Amino acid sequence: MKPLRFPAGFTWGVATAAPQIEGAAFTDGKSASVWDTFSRKPGAVLNGDTLDVACDHYRLFDQDFALMRSLGVKNYRLSLAWPRILPGGRGAVNQKGVDFYHRLFDSMQKHGIAPWVTMFHWDLPQALENEGGWRVRSTADAFAQYADTIVRAYGDRVKNWITLNEIFCFTRLGYGTGQKAPGLRVSEQEVNQTYHHALVAHGHAVRAVREHGDKGARVGLTDNVIVTAPVDLLPANVAAAKRAFREENIRVLDPLFTGRYSATYRKITGAAAARVERGDLKLIAQRMDFLGLNIYTGFFVRAGQGGRPQKLEFPVGYPRTDCAWHYLLPPVLYWGPKFVTELYGPLPLYITENGAGYNEEPPVKGEVHDLHRREAVRSHLAQLQAATKEGVPVKGYFLWSFMDNYEWEDGYQRRFGIVHNDFATQRRTPKLSARWYTQVIKHNALI
Repeated sequence: MKPLRFPAGFTWGVATAAPQIEGAAFTDGKSASVWDTFSRKPGAVLNGDTLDVACDHYRLFDQDFALMRSLGVKNYRLSLAWPRILPGGRGAVNQKGVDFYHRLFDSMQKHGIAPWVTMFHWDLPQALENEGGWRVRSTADAFAQYADTIVRAYGDRVKNWITLNEIFCFTRLGYGTGQKAPGLRVSEQEVNQTYHHALVAHGHAVRAVREHGDKGARVGLTDNVIVTAPVDLLPANVAAAKRAFREENIRVLDPLFTGRYSATYRKITGAAAARVERGDLKLIAQRMDFLGLNIYTGFFVRAGQGGRPQKLEFPVGYPRTDCAWHYLLPPVLYWGPKFVTELYGPLPLYITENGAGYNEEPPVKGEVHDLHRREAVRSHLAQLQAATKEGVPVKGYFLWSFMDNYEWEDGYQRRFGIVHNDFATQRRTPKLSARWYTQVIKHNALI
């Protein structure tokens, strides 16, 4: 068996998010985020776990970057904490928060690691949620100030900016199903409005990078596309899967790339469609330099009556991780990027998250043999490599996650890291998957 090689210059990295690793939730002027509040709601998070300490990365970042570099990682996707920079969501800037990220970037530079900065990874300042959060337009306006602030502060240090992470999760799952912060269940029209306000915020962020970013700065959005994989390669099933892909992702990708809400969107949403103000769609559809895709799972599709997409349910016993939602479908890393490219054009794509979460045992004699994670990631990467070989413009891959961290409503039980973290002692232990990924990076190939 020959190594599966990736294109020359392919970007390899790891990813985390500020609320999941930093801790110091109320230190040096940081205010509460919606997740700080939500985690204290009885029954909202497993075991009542909070983000107060997390991985204590706020104090331990320098040793974390030394470990990262020892594993051969040169690209790191991180996020900044909005309530650490602007505790009120808008208005006065918290200089201690700004200074913290300067220290962080200093350390990354020292260790030869390039930052890929996500502006917003779900930690909305609670002060803004008290005013209505993403349900109200003023949150997008506040985000404009936040984006201007951070790009001005760090524009000479950051080349790659990601505006928002996974709109579906902080809108649909935050305001529709209530399973994520802020834990609300509002009307379908209000949910669609949260999508729209998030897209407006994205537009403000693109503008901020164009106005204040350094020469050569790049900006894009990260979307957790719902991937619809054809059950086989029969043309009718491929066509049905492609149609299903567009319909499943139409609330974000259509306005982002076409500058309009299409007739298909109107048919799907009906009277619950988002309300749009003059100039919104032009702002939303500004040219991006790349699109980030967070892809973990999806579902199989075949052509039903009249060629209409038919979703196939997973049978009992179908392989999955310890996440109830995470069925293992390696082909999603082939079909997701392929369908995006075919539907919306050849924009550079990056897999900004992919990985596997398990409830693992602690290290034994300094080792964690996470063969399940290694095999899951390797199988997905083989599909991604096949897509690149066919010319799909995937330019990089960021493994989620660098280390075990706070896994939202699953608390600290669910582990996605390639580095084990003992949350009691904050001791980091690279797993077997980390050693394997080091070789993938080194050889730019699956070995």
